[in-house]
Amino acid sequence: MNDRDYHHMSHSKEQMKSKKTLWITLLLTLAFTIVELVGGLLSNSLALLSDSAHMVSDVIALGLSMTAIYMASRKPNSKYTFGFVRFETIASFLNGLALIMIAGGIFYQGIVRMIHPSSIQLGLMLGIACIGLVVNLVLTIVLSRSMGEEKNLNVQSALWHFIGDLISSIGVIASALLIYWTGILLFDPIISMVIAGIIFTGGAKILKESFQILMDTVPDDIQLENIRKDIMAIEGVMNVHEMHVWAITTDQPSLTAHVFVSKDIQPLCVTLAVNEMLKEKYNIVHSTIQIEHPLLHDHGEYGKAFILKAAKSA
Repeated sequence: MNDRDYHHMSHSKEQMKSKKTLWITLLLTLAFTIVELVGGLLSNSLALLSDSAHMVSDVIALGLSMTAIYMASRKPNSKYTFGFVRFETIASFLNGLALIMIAGGIFYQGIVRMIHPSSIQLGLMLGIACIGLVVNLVLTIVLSRSMGEEKNLNVQSALWHFIGDLISSIGVIASALLIYWTGILLFDPIISMVIAGIIFTGGAKILKESFQILMDTVPDDIQLENIRKDIMAIEGVMNVHEMHVWAITTDQPSLTAHVFVSKDIQPLCVTLAVNEMLKEKYNIVHSTIQIEHPLLHDHGEYGKAFILKAAKSA
């Protein structure tokens, strides 16, 4: 970046709390994934193996999230003028997609196991599931607290992973107990398919949110028409058009708009008033307002109709 290309927003994120949280979570998850995978193979429990497969996805997801946080801390340059913060959203999209694919695989294996039941070592299955319950509970609490301090779509996607893991651990324990009490092996694939449904739900939510950001849609908490009305209420503003609101990442909304103003109004005053209103009322600090007048800026039939309407009302 040269000095002439001034940015009033850094377009980067230094998230030390999220970084520390994800490192702790990644190391604990990796350790328990190995334990659960080995335990699932030895006990022959599909529910436990399903949970371990989800844990493997957690490790991959956390790795992506860590990469995204380091990328987001990089400053903008002459090529990437918005910086690298959107990599956070790309990583979340991939995480959501991975969750959906894993859910599909687990559901398929559940059907296969229902058709061809096999014996299970309940003691080993139950012991590892109880350890997993404690580990996932701790990690869910840690990530929840981090979300309270720093809003981050990656941490949110990781949190959804571990909420799924927490429910999965409860499901595996319930499966082991039901099989012990009833002797019915079908509980193992049934519970694993329920786990798959939970994983799919979390993945779909993350996928939808990240897809909306990547498509530059208007953020859910912002109503476009409300902004238009508030801009129109500013003295001297006669019309607002070509307005776009999007988010580079979850906490960086941006806006551009063309604003028709009266010829007797000071344009800089309107720009200042619009920017202040957007910042205070909508927390939009990155806005680009183009002041126009239909006599000076050609807008074709739209501009002619606006001039005619203004002349009639004069």
